[in-house]
Amino acid sequence: MLKRSFSLAGHRTSVALEPEFWEALELIAGQRGLSLAALVAEVDENRDTTNLSSALRLAALAYFRQPSKD
Repeated sequence: MLKRSFSLAGHRTSVALEPEFWEALELIAGQRGLSLAALVAEVDENRDTTNLSSALRLAALAYFRQPSKD
């Protein structure tokens, strides 16, 4: 697990995820023209679960399950 810290809604929070999920989230952020922090903030604002780590994993899964946009 790798832990990263972010400032969300005016306060600091830490999130621990497996390295593969951080890599996936960095790829998603890059493809969407966002910083990793901006992507995490977006997921935080729109999550249905109380656990941010779970919401980030689900967001990565949902992104890669989308049909190709080629």
